[in-house]
Amino acid sequence: MVGSAGASGSAAPAASTLVERNRLWARLESAVRTAPGPLPTPVGVVDLDAFDANATDLVRRAAGKPVRVASKSVRVPELLRRVLAREGFDGVLGYTLAEALWLVDHEVSDDVVVAYPTVDREALGRLVASPRAAARITLMIDDVAHLEVVDSVRSSTAVPVRVALDVDAGLRMGGQHVGPKRSPLYDAASVVALARTVTERPGFRLVGVMTYEGQVAGVPDDVPRQRARSLVVRRLKQLSLVQLEERRRAVADALRDLVELEFWNAGGSGSVETTVADPVVTEVAAGSGLLVPTLFDHYQSFTGRPAAFYGLPVTRRPSPQVATVHGGGLLASGPAGDDRLPTPWAPAGLHLTGLEGAGEVQTPLTGHPASTLVIGDLVWFRHAKSGEPFEHLPTVHLLEGDRFTSAVASYRGHGLAF
Repeated sequence: MVGSAGASGSAAPAASTLVERNRLWARLESAVRTAPGPLPTPVGVVDLDAFDANATDLVRRAAGKPVRVASKSVRVPELLRRVLAREGFDGVLGYTLAEALWLVDHEVSDDVVVAYPTVDREALGRLVASPRAAARITLMIDDVAHLEVVDSVRSSTAVPVRVALDVDAGLRMGGQHVGPKRSPLYDAASVVALARTVTERPGFRLVGVMTYEGQVAGVPDDVPRQRARSLVVRRLKQLSLVQLEERRRAVADALRDLVELEFWNAGGSGSVETTVADPVVTEVAAGSGLLVPTLFDHYQSFTGRPAAFYGLPVTRRPSPQVATVHGGGLLASGPAGDDRLPTPWAPAGLHLTGLEGAGEVQTPLTGHPASTLVIGDLVWFRHAKSGEPFEHLPTVHLLEGDRFTSAVASYRGHGLAF
């Protein structure tokens, strides 16, 4: 990761990046000094200047096709409202049905596609009891069993349930599968078989298809000190795109005589240009590209502006070369590795230690700025994945220029845990 040497062994950041990071530190320090009162820590921050610039760039990259915002990578209702108010964004790609119901009930969006199948019978009961919600929410399925769970919670099919098919978008090569392990649907025959079941089953409407090419959208391909690996990743992405475009076309042709779809969703922040280039795709999903966590630092296709940070106070000085902050162990999901660790970002030049890393209750930091920090100073971190830190931060302070202009609640701040 840029700027996370030491424990993670990554490349040193460029001088211009160091300058930008210290400018950010100055802005954050000014905002903290001028805040109306003490800020509880950790201090969650979203830089709206960077957030808005990233949103503009996503729309540019989408080249006229709508961007459906992936709420899992945001998890702050006011930020969802902000981006959905922009031209070029349309609808939410949610991650649970309970979340989708909340977004509709609170008028954050009237078009939510749940990206993952659900067996949440309580939430399904609320969906089928509400014609308003059922008209605004689309469930994802890849198995007849998902339909049967819906039918198990209702006594009538009077309220039709909108569904979309999740089709595997991985690369198959030499008997291996490269990509997210999501759906058993792969070829046109399996997709059409389930599509026909949906169209013939009372109480359901087939309205869309999703093909998420995570091996293209979610894997960095220009990582410092990993040139050979990056070349392999880029080659796998090229092979994936060629194979997937052919397969999407075959599936779309096979479905055309059976159903008229409202949407075909695909892609993610790391694949916007290549995804929208496929004529079958009608919309692209994106969320991480708004906040730009460290896992999205090294893509050939785009350079985003980091927008999400959390500040931790220095509470100890165990030696002149070490400053210890309180908390910090917000690790990202996925395969365990150094790239899942948070990165001390501002002031620039701080590093986690190899033996302690990021701890739940304290995190020692080394590097030349450590000697200048005093007890009470804030150190600002970036998370490896977008959205996940807001599970731990109930309040998010919105930064514009060098001032906090408002404080808003994350899902967690609303008392929600999806």
